[in-house]
Amino acid sequence: MIALYVDRQSWMHRLSAGSKLLVLCVSSMLMLPVDSLPVLSAFLLCVLALYLSAGREMFARIALLRPVLPFLAIIGLLHVLAGSYAQAGQVLIRLIAMLLLANLVTLTTRMRDMMTAMTPLFRPLAPLGLSPRRLSLAVALMVRFAPVLLATMEALTESWRARSSRNPRWRLLAPFTLQALRMAETVGEALQARGGVAVARERVSRS
Repeated sequence: MIALYVDRQSWMHRLSAGSKLLVLCVSSMLMLPVDSLPVLSAFLLCVLALYLSAGREMFARIALLRPVLPFLAIIGLLHVLAGSYAQAGQVLIRLIAMLLLANLVTLTTRMRDMMTAMTPLFRPLAPLGLSPRRLSLAVALMVRFAPVLLATMEALTESWRARSSRNPRWRLLAPFTLQALRMAETVGEALQARGGVAVARERVSRS
């Protein structure tokens, strides 16, 4: 999940959070074993059509995924070195389609609706000592901070370009990882200072 909710009226916005999350889950599972380039390409085109059907503003939001492109390029290169161009194409198309679909769900679903839909899924884990409230908060934080991490990657990329004309490629992975770990530590300390998970979850659900 990448971007935050866009408040507008479309048929995608009117669908329930549970139904969109279910479609995302089922689509991802169905596409994972598929190796056919035509089938994967058709799936990607269907996802792009969903963006267009939700409005031009939704389609324009695809540009926010640009910071992910270096990682996709690395993944594609590794598959080319290990296998073939066809295999690299299959992996990249599958990843891009799933990423776009997850992003679309986030763009058209309010945070509180997503949390309400997912909390019942975690209740069977309660006997194992896992709190559904904590898990729902974890999902909320994951969705909230994905755009922040993308913005961090974009900032690192622009900083590199200001100092060098060379492509940064893998050189930004280490500083990006350090930034992500530092952010996670800061969020953990902030949660503890504000009363822990119970209070934080209540605040997030109001957003």
